Amino acid sequence: MQAKFYTHLRVVLFLLLSVSYSWAQEAQVRGTVYDESGMALPGATILVKGTTKGTTSDLDGKYSIAVPANGTLIFSFIGYNPIEKIVGNQTVLDVNLSPDLSDLDEVVVVGYGTAKKSQLTGAISSVGAKEIQELPIKDARQALQGRAAGVDVTQPGSKPGSSPQVRIRGRRSFNASNEPLYVVDGIPLAGGIDDINPQDITSMEVLKDASATAIYGSRGSNGVVLITTKRGTVGKTIVSLDAYYGINKELGRIDVFNGPEFAEYKRESRRAGEGYPAGPATPEADATIFEPIELDGIAQGRTTDYPGGLMRTGSIQSYQLGVSGGSDKTTFFVSSNYFKDEGVIINQDYTRYTFRANIDHKITKNIKFGTSTLVSYSERNGENFNPLGGALAENPLGKPYDEDGNIIFLPTSDGLRTNPFAEIVDGAQEDLTKNYRIFNSIFAQWDILPGLSYRLVFGPDITISRNGRFTGSQTNSRRGGAATGSVNDEFTFNYTLENILNYSKTFNEVHNLNVTALQSIQRDKYEQSSISVLGIPAESQFYHRLGDASQITGANTNLVEWSLMSFMGRVNYDYKNKYLVTATLRADGSSRFGANNRFAYFPSVALGWNIHSESFMSNSSVIDQLKLRASYGSIGNQAINPYQTQALLGRTSYAYDNSAAFGYGPGTIGNPDLKWETSTTFNLGLDFAIWKSRIFGSLEYYVTNTSDLLAPQPLPNSIGFGGYTTNIGETQNRGIELTLSTLNVEKGGFVWSSDIVFTKNTEEIISLPNGDDISAGRFIGQPLTIFYDLKKIGIWQTSEIDEAKAFGSKPGEIKIEDFNGDGVINSEDRQFLGSAVPNFALGFTNRFSYKGFDLSFFLYGRFGYMLRSQFHTSNNSLAGRYNNLDIDYWTPDNPTNAYPRPNVNQESAKYASSMEYFDGSFIKVRNINFGYNFSPEAAKKIGMTNLRIYTSIQQPFIFANYRSEHKGIDPEVYLDGEQGIGAGAVNANVSPAITSFTFGINAKF
Repeated sequence: MQAKFYTHLRVVLFLLLSVSYSWAQEAQVRGTVYDESGMALPGATILVKGTTKGTTSDLDGKYSIAVPANGTLIFSFIGYNPIEKIVGNQTVLDVNLSPDLSDLDEVVVVGYGTAKKSQLTGAISSVGAKEIQELPIKDARQALQGRAAGVDVTQPGSKPGSSPQVRIRGRRSFNASNEPLYVVDGIPLAGGIDDINPQDITSMEVLKDASATAIYGSRGSNGVVLITTKRGTVGKTIVSLDAYYGINKELGRIDVFNGPEFAEYKRESRRAGEGYPAGPATPEADATIFEPIELDGIAQGRTTDYPGGLMRTGSIQSYQLGVSGGSDKTTFFVSSNYFKDEGVIINQDYTRYTFRANIDHKITKNIKFGTSTLVSYSERNGENFNPLGGALAENPLGKPYDEDGNIIFLPTSDGLRTNPFAEIVDGAQEDLTKNYRIFNSIFAQWDILPGLSYRLVFGPDITISRNGRFTGSQTNSRRGGAATGSVNDEFTFNYTLENILNYSKTFNEVHNLNVTALQSIQRDKYEQSSISVLGIPAESQFYHRLGDASQITGANTNLVEWSLMSFMGRVNYDYKNKYLVTATLRADGSSRFGANNRFAYFPSVALGWNIHSESFMSNSSVIDQLKLRASYGSIGNQAINPYQTQALLGRTSYAYDNSAAFGYGPGTIGNPDLKWETSTTFNLGLDFAIWKSRIFGSLEYYVTNTSDLLAPQPLPNSIGFGGYTTNIGETQNRGIELTLSTLNVEKGGFVWSSDIVFTKNTEEIISLPNGDDISAGRFIGQPLTIFYDLKKIGIWQTSEIDEAKAFGSKPGEIKIEDFNGDGVINSEDRQFLGSAVPNFALGFTNRFSYKGFDLSFFLYGRFGYMLRSQFHTSNNSLAGRYNNLDIDYWTPDNPTNAYPRPNVNQESAKYASSMEYFDGSFIKVRNINFGYNFSPEAAKKIGMTNLRIYTSIQQPFIFANYRSEHKGIDPEVYLDGEQGIGAGAVNANVSPAITSFTFGINAKF
């Protein structure tokens, strides 16, 4: 018995010693997981290799785990390369993870869902929060410029509150909108995204081909931009502060004559008309052409810089406070932002206040709901105000102030030119737009069965806008007349309601199926009212008591409503993640079309092949990813004004019994057969990654044919109507896109990576019902808009006097190419000069990091396009009355071929329009950003978990022939006419390009 007891005791002691021994062989290891720049990574996974034992890093990136002495830890995080570390005898183990920019498991947002990159079959470009945060911008669309292949983003000038123009894979339509659809947190917007704070955005995906966009049907005809805002995560509450402040300085100015130069220019204009003697100027001759104030200016050597007096050093600032966190049931992200952009022209600024609350809550295991709420208020000064163009024309010899410093309203005797400084006197002008917006994305989701879910989404969007305009008596537009005022109020209510059913299932571990069904309705109601008056009794009232005015000059109200009903089905299937198929069919019904053509159907199909998953690629040491994609499909466009199918009445005036009376008659011609504009796209894509993803990217080729174009058809004015909207012609866009990322150096804590984005798109009119339409500027085989004009080939010289006379000209005048060779210059000599469509565009980003320091710079260029510089005609009349561009003009002693001779007898130069066409190619240094990330230990000492300080320079340089040789400012132009600026045009009222110097901080607590 006793022996048995000792036997049992020995067994127990052996087991205890074994356990003690095993415990003795494990050590507690702790440390911090950092990213490539030294910032802590919360939520990183730490796993003991060969076991299921693991943990995750906390919000400060810290972790602690028991590891056998001979064990190995695997560190991983989404979007980063996993690494393995042998523990050995270490008790503290810190690691830095490097980004895996081509991670095939990275999840991106697609229409009505998400997908892994490796499973995508459509053409999609992504821009993340990192790229957005690199730029101190007021509009998220600016972050797409040069960062997303196939996306052309332009924003001429620097007027605060103006919006970029975005075109995805070119323009398709003559008259219907070419603007892409913006979808924010699942809700398609009818309005823009001006009110959305870029710092609230976590990612932007651009859907480009029919396979990717067809799920949005007609609304996705010009491409789709999916915007996902930040949401909370489970864990400790995080408070973040992001702030920056900067100054804006003009980057060049339109150069006009100074006082002495203007005097000589005026003399030369009279010499051409034999009103001033040849040779050097004399006081006696000057007295015959200059008024006393000008003679005083000449004697004093006076130069009044009117444009400079309207300019200032502007500023840009943003302050954002965010709070995020949550529990297993509820997560939240709340932010508040103040943004202000003060322009370099006085009385131009934009201020925006935004509040966002994104909340997700689980009611039960299978039911959850959430909301994304945006409340925004903005004020924009000077949307319709810019005195710069007039200031360029003002006589610099004039005297703007008297001896007491008071403004002289007429600096010279020219009654058409008043003092530009009077425009910026307090109370002289008021142009204020106030905008209120409430946007919600509300959802509820029920996980009915494993793999089967139902989602209800409701998105109300309310916008209230009011513009008040006041123009005082002492301004150039009133010239001492009665003051005017106006108010325009707009109210828009738009909502989207969608029912989405989704089913996902894997069969036999090799067949993956996903089915999405959708029913959607969108409705929009726009109301507008306006009133304008003349004769405001007290100018201090501005536009706030218009009823006191002596005359009502206009009053109007308006109501516009439209709706869209849609049904959609999509099937995604793949076999072993190697062979991929996506098929989509969407039906859209729009109230903008007649009953016969209200509904249209838009199918698409896409195929994908993950070649790298094949067995014959398994041993490749070079290729990490190789995927071939092809898609084909159709999408529609219904973006025309409502009621085009109906004949509308208009008010007319007539005499009734010798008295004035009003009546109503047909105002427009309706077209009940109006139908959808349809674009059909073929896309071929190749995704690749080589050498352990040190080089990766994608290559796309596409062709888009658009038929049944929605456009106005001109009619002879004799029938009483200018035209009507119908379906005419066909256009084509074709191009190639390249996105390339490289990890150039990764050694000793130093990392250098690069991103290159190349876009080439060619647009062309394929057919028109009656051939070339010269009156509308449409030509088969040419882009949608083309510069069609006479071509300047020089200036007639004195040695060419006889030849010039044969063409009805004389030396010193513009020489035009006789294009048809008939010896006469007329409209038949017009030719295709160029287009605002670039041959290609290029974006180039470089990022460097070393320990806590980071540096990035971004270059953007557009090449091979033409612009129309309107101030080269409007401020270049060369008549000797108004100030002129400081140009190299022709004289008998200066036989240049640049610009013609000034001539007082010509209101503007002969063939003046030929002087306004220039090569617009440019390269811009868009951004240089330098920052420092404090170590977690240093940040903790001042009560923070993360801290980064940085400085950046926006647009310090513009390299362009238009600037260096032709005294232009900014060659960036809109493709389509917008915001008062013509297609491909630069005018004197465009606020000049600027350089911004900013300083900022990113902190978390």
